[in-house]
Order: sequence, then structure tokens, then C-alpha cells
Amino acid sequence: MFEREALTRSVAAFGRREHPLDGRRAAAVAIVVVEDDGGPGIVLTKRSARLRAHAGQWALPGGRVDAGETYEDAALRELHEELGMLLSSHAVIGRLDDYPTRSGYVITPVVVWAGADATMTPNPAEVASAHVVSGPVLDVEPRFVSIPESTSPVIQLPMLGTLIHAPTAAVVYQFRELALHGRVVRVDELEQPVFAWR
Repeated sequence: MFEREALTRSVAAFGRREHPLDGRRAAAVAIVVVEDDGGPGIVLTKRSARLRAHAGQWALPGGRVDAGETYEDAALRELHEELGMLLSSHAVIGRLDDYPTRSGYVITPVVVWAGADATMTPNPAEVASAHVVSGPVLDVEPRFVSIPESTSPVIQLPMLGTLIHAPTAAVVYQFRELALHGRVVRVDELEQPVFAWR
């Protein structure tokens, strides 16, 4: 399990990798830690089937960074828009590695601590369902799959009765390694499945 002070120290000591946009758009996702009966865990959402992009896929709350926003501002705004969670900048712990996507974004993961008082009200226009993935569920070994379209391995995380794919799987895997095991792994070159390239 992980607690806020230890996680804060780990993220502060983490030498994150940044990627230039190079024509891609900036996005931010929130790795939001909540505490419930199962202990601390992070929130994953299943995207609404009505969304234009990546409909029905598993995701972390997040989206495009608006003009004038920091990555932290964007992650907190998206968290409020998608799940009704209104958190201040004091909840922010730090950032993990940027992840460049095949669909033209550079995603910056922002670790946020919501604690035990967090309540979620998913916005049905964006979120079909929201799930707290506790430490034991989070601590699964990833699968690495080869595909003919890329020389990099595709990462899959078997959890929630399905497979979670990159970019979400890559970000969650890096968080899991740091938060649960104190290990630094690099995930920015792990591949997405072809269906997520658009």
C-alpha cells in the first residue's frame, strides 16, 4: 500500500522525462488517489460510448490543456468536469513521465491526492463508469505483446476483468512501480494497440 507522505517523497525524487510537443497537442491526465474501504487506490474511468474519440476505452480523467493553463490546472479541471471532484492545487503531488501518443498528443500525468473525503459523480456525457483500483488490484504484472506495425512492445494490464491498454496502461504501470515498489520504469516508448492510434 502507499500513503501520501511516502508517495510525495517518491514523486519529488522522480527524474521525469519531458517530451517536446513537436506539432502535437498538450494533454494532462489525473492519477487521482482516493481512500476507501479497500485502502488507497486510483480512479479509472470507462469513457462514454458517445464520445467522438476513444469511445468506450479505459482512461484516467484528463484531456487537452487549454491556453493559459498549467498541466496541473488542466488535470484538476478535467477531474471536476468528468467526475465532479473539486480539488485545490494543494492536492497535487507532482508529475510523472510525459507519454507521446499515436493520436497526436503528449500526455503529462499529474498525481493528485484526494484522500478519504472524495466523492465521485461521473458526468454521463463523458464517463460511462468510474472505478477505484486499489493497491492489490493495481499490483498486476503487465503483458507485453509484439505487433507487426511497431518495433516497440504493446503494454496491457489485466485488471477489472479486462485488459487496459496504453496510454492508460503505460501511465498506470509507471505509477504502480513507483508507488508500490519504489522502482523507476520508463514507459514513454511502450506501444499502444493499433485501434488507439487514431
